[in-house]
Amino acid sequence: MKIAVINFSGNVGKSTVAKHMLAPRINNATFISVESINADEGDGNSMRGKQFGALSEQLMLRDAIIVDVGSSNVEDFFRLMGQYRGSHEDIDLFVVPAVKEAKQIKDTIATISALSSLGVGAKKIRVVFNRVEVDESIEDSFYPLIAYHEDTKAFTLRTKAAIQYSELYQRLRPYNTTITELLLDNTDYKAVLRDAKTEASRTEAAARVSMRRLAASAQANLDTVFTSVVSR
Repeated sequence: MKIAVINFSGNVGKSTVAKHMLAPRINNATFISVESINADEGDGNSMRGKQFGALSEQLMLRDAIIVDVGSSNVEDFFRLMGQYRGSHEDIDLFVVPAVKEAKQIKDTIATISALSSLGVGAKKIRVVFNRVEVDESIEDSFYPLIAYHEDTKAFTLRTKAAIQYSELYQRLRPYNTTITELLLDNTDYKAVLRDAKTEASRTEAAARVSMRRLAASAQANLDTVFTSVVSR
């Protein structure tokens, strides 16, 4: 499966979707970050937006790819995808993360519209609702996006594709690890906490225990979202 995670707006959770939801669940997927800012940081390969030709060839050569398109490169990505006529056909799904803030919803709608203008069908555009509180109504919080879907049917709408808010995603950033890796770590951090000789070591071990507790529920939620997103 070949998936591009994309939105004109930043701060919508593209990395959460790409690294924590998609990458651990798609076997042997190549992870490509299309980002000119801090391009040398992060996991996998980094590719600037203007290297679309090389990316297009990778999409044809590999069976599984996750492309995380950084907001600083989205306009280039769309422009070049338009120049390379038919290149959008090499991508199985375009996943568009959305949050409920007004500006980001406006940018999300613009992203979907731009994909549609290139000829991407509604079945290939999948919205993921992000940072959703457990008791929150998707229909109410994302009303402009829901209304846009009712008017245009330009994307696939599935309310189960909702990533619940968790402080875990913010806490994981300094650790350069995924939720799956966190849960697969067999270290007994409670024992580490008991045996720690320094306050820094105790603090680190306690943080690991706390994050692992959050990770179990986050993992279950991501399993549900992933299934909803990739199913036909």
